[in-house]
Amino acid sequence: MDNKLKKIILLAGDIGVLYLSLYLTLLIRYWEKPTNELWQSHVGPFTIIFAAWVLIFYISSLYDLNLAANNANFFRLTGKGLLIAGLLSVAFFYLTPQINIAPKRNLFIYVVIFAVLFFLWRQFFNWSLKSYLPKNNIAFVGLNNQVLELIRELKGKPHLGYRVAFVVNDKNTGEENIDGVPIFNDVSRLYQLIISKKITNIILTSDPHQSEELRTILFSCLPLKISYTSLPNFYENITGRIPIESINQMWFLENLSEGRKSLFGLAKRFYDFVLALLILLGTLIFWPVIGAVIKLESQGPVFFKQVRTGKGNKPFKIIKFRTMTVINNNFSPTAKGDSRITKFGSFLRKTRIDEIPQIINILWGEMSFVGPRPERPELIKELEEKIPFYNERLLVKPGLTGWDQVSGEYHSPSQEDTLKKLQYDLFYIKNRSIYLDLSIILKTITTIISRKGV
Repeated sequence: MDNKLKKIILLAGDIGVLYLSLYLTLLIRYWEKPTNELWQSHVGPFTIIFAAWVLIFYISSLYDLNLAANNANFFRLTGKGLLIAGLLSVAFFYLTPQINIAPKRNLFIYVVIFAVLFFLWRQFFNWSLKSYLPKNNIAFVGLNNQVLELIRELKGKPHLGYRVAFVVNDKNTGEENIDGVPIFNDVSRLYQLIISKKITNIILTSDPHQSEELRTILFSCLPLKISYTSLPNFYENITGRIPIESINQMWFLENLSEGRKSLFGLAKRFYDFVLALLILLGTLIFWPVIGAVIKLESQGPVFFKQVRTGKGNKPFKIIKFRTMTVINNNFSPTAKGDSRITKFGSFLRKTRIDEIPQIINILWGEMSFVGPRPERPELIKELEEKIPFYNERLLVKPGLTGWDQVSGEYHSPSQEDTLKKLQYDLFYIKNRSIYLDLSIILKTITTIISRKGV
């Protein structure tokens, strides 16, 4: 079962639970089977809020199979999503009195019933994936750090539906297994292992172009109806990142067909401009108040301006509300818990209000709403010497938010974290679309509401 089908089943089950919870709410509230008239009077208005609930669940990452496991993070996200959905429902019913129902008690009963049924349904879904649904038995041909990372990732998330049967490595590492997964150093055994382990997917880490023996064996496996996937593609599917260490220049030539993105580029520029103009008109009245508080708290200008590098290495001045003190500030990259951040500046960062002036950069065409984070020229020059393909993130405009920012991970300025940020950036550049942009914007709204500033 592929991930798209799993998500469809997950969504269908959630919708079923939403309506079943409504039926049980009416049954418990009135202690009798709901009449057709009672059901019709409730199902219309509740269908409207159900649509909002599903959207809230989506931006809360409850349809992300990597996060939808029954763990502490899942329960935290679900609780937060239910709280927001419940408050939104209360506001909806009280702001639309013409509906002629005032479900004060009904709504409370409904939220309780839905929460119980939703948790039970998600428990059953994940339990079924782990226990009964058939697994994809996969094998890796070749061994590197990304393979090690994937083995641990898949072992900790059995609901994804993959079971790593073995690794065939043409270089003797001296190891017999990794986390219980056997390693075989003899490529000639691959055919027999595929049959005995009932392999459905082969993940190619080693390049078959470089080994005639490997090519011959893989060719002989064609009648076995096995799917072959390159490590970069499999890694991308599981993690939402691009494995920098496993790609080369050919990967960019094969995956980044910029000529095909022309229509998307025009659409993106249109909605960037319209949305930026609407935000400017809607927030401009508050700018003097924000500026006054910034000036009262610390000396210095209201706006922070700094040279950043845009698309095609073109420099521009980014504009933000100032959130740091100016005195004794060397303007080095911000660190977590940075003492230079003022109290009001901390609030501005957590709510992302400090970034509102960047809509001027968007209106001028220097930035987009969604894209890689804009970096300083000197930092880019330093990093492109240490990290392969770092400069390729400049193939698109930098963004106010991005795939990395909604990943749920905090990334420091360290080289290791910068590499991971680049992995997210390249994923966005390869897969960018209106749908992905909308998804990132919705998830950014969740980040703002939860006040997880960076």
